[in-house]
Amino acid sequence: MSNSADFPGMRSSPARRRRFRPVRILTAGVFALAGLIFFTSFDTAKGTNIRTDDSLLKLSDLIHERSRKNGELDESNGALRKDIEALAERDDGSTKAEDDKLAELEKRAGTQKLKGEAITVTLNDAPPDATAKLPGYPEPQPDYLVIHQQDLQAVVNAMWQGGAEGIKVMDQRLISTSAVRCVGNTLILQGRVYSPPYKITAVGDPEKLKKALAASPAIQNYMVYVNVYGLGWKVEDNGPVTLPGYSGTVDLHYAKPIE
Repeated sequence: MSNSADFPGMRSSPARRRRFRPVRILTAGVFALAGLIFFTSFDTAKGTNIRTDDSLLKLSDLIHERSRKNGELDESNGALRKDIEALAERDDGSTKAEDDKLAELEKRAGTQKLKGEAITVTLNDAPPDATAKLPGYPEPQPDYLVIHQQDLQAVVNAMWQGGAEGIKVMDQRLISTSAVRCVGNTLILQGRVYSPPYKITAVGDPEKLKKALAASPAIQNYMVYVNVYGLGWKVEDNGPVTLPGYSGTVDLHYAKPIE
C-alpha cells in the first residue's frame, strides 16, 4: 500500500473529513431491491422452477379448465333437476291435464330425454398437407382446411329444416337458445369447448333429414371443399338412439338499457 511520500505534490491530511457520497446510498438501495426481488421469487416459486414455460398458466389452459368445470356444473345441475322432478311427482294437487301439459312443454324445451331413429353427421378438418385434388382449383389456404362456424350451423339448420325432433352436438342437447359458435379452430357450446371432429346427431325421419342436408345450399358449398381439399364429411344411420335432456340453465340473459 502506498503512502503520500510516493506521490510528490500530494499533501497528507492527518484529519481528513469524510465527505457525503450519494452513490453509497444508491448502491445500498440497489442491494435492498435485489434482496426484495429474490425473496418475492422464492415465496412465489415455493420450491418450483418459475423460469420454465411449462409452469406458466396459458390462456388455453384456463379455457379448458373452465370448460371442465362447466361440464361438472351441468352434471350437478342435471342431478338437482332430477331431484326436483322426483319431488314434483308427489301429489301436489295438479290435475292430469296440467301434468300432461307440463310434460309436453318439457319435451318441447328439450329438458327431457328423447328416443328415436337418428342420423349422425361428422365434420373434420382436412389434412394439413392437403392439395387441390381437382384441376382448375387454387392450392388451399389454411382457411380452406378447417371447419368453420357456418359449416356447423348449416348442418344444424338443415336438420331442423328436415323435421328433427331433437339435436345433439357432441355430447350436449340443443335447445331454442343454444348458440353454435366457433373461436379459431374450436367450438364453444353452452360454456364448453370442443375440438374436431365434430359430431351432430339428430332424431327424426332419417330419409327426410338426409334430403334436407343434400338440399342445403350452404352444405352444397361445403361439399366442394370436401371433394377438392379433403374436408371431413360422413353421414351415418344410427338406428334407435336416446338423446340426453338439456341440463343447463334456462334463464335468459340479455342486455338492458341504462336508466
